[in-house]
Amino acid sequence: MENRLFYLIRHGETEFNKLGIVQGSGVDMPLNQVGEAQAQKFYDYYKEIKFKKIYTSSLIRTQQSVSPFIEAGYPYEAIPALNEISWGIYEGKPQNEEERRVYGEVVNSWNIGNYNARILGGESALDLQLRQLTFIQFLKQQADDCVLIALHGRALKCFLCNLLELPLSQMDSFEHRNLCLYILEFDGNKFKVIKNCDTTHLLS
Repeated sequence: MENRLFYLIRHGETEFNKLGIVQGSGVDMPLNQVGEAQAQKFYDYYKEIKFKKIYTSSLIRTQQSVSPFIEAGYPYEAIPALNEISWGIYEGKPQNEEERRVYGEVVNSWNIGNYNARILGGESALDLQLRQLTFIQFLKQQADDCVLIALHGRALKCFLCNLLELPLSQMDSFEHRNLCLYILEFDGNKFKVIKNCDTTHLLS
C-alpha cells in the first residue's frame, strides 16, 4: 500500500482574527472577505488534488475555508472533535492586559508540561488532546490515500503533536497562519511532515 497524504489547514481569516479577539470553540465567527479570498486561492491552487475525503470542525470558519471543494462535490464530514480549544471566559472579548497575562501563563504551563492548566470555564491542553485522539485512531484505520482536514490554530498545533507522537509541550514549535498548510505523509505506522506552515497558495 502506498503512503497516505494528509493535508491540514488552519481556517481563513475572520473579523475576530483581524481584531485579535479570541474565538475558541464558543464563538462561531464566519470568514471575512480576506478569509473568503484565501479559501478561493487555496482551492484554485490545489483543486487538482484528488482528495478522497474532507473533514472540518463543526464551526463555520473551517467549513467555509473548504467550501469551494464541497461545492465541487468532494465528500465532506464535520467532526466536533476538531473544534478549537475552549478558551472559556475569554472567548469573544477583546483581551486586556490582565487577560493577556493569564493567557500567557496558561500557555507557558503547557510548554513546561502542566497540560491540565486552563482558562476559567475552558479546556486544558489534555482535554483537547483526548478528544482528538479518538478521531486520529479512526483516520488511521481508513483506506483513503489523500484527505484534507480543516481545523483551528491551537487545535492544529495539538493535532500535529498527536500525529507525530510528540509531547504537548512541543505545540508551540509549530507555526500557523490563516489558511496555512501542513502536509504529512503516513506510512501506516509513522507520520512525517513534508510541508510546513506553507502559504505559497496565497501568493497567487
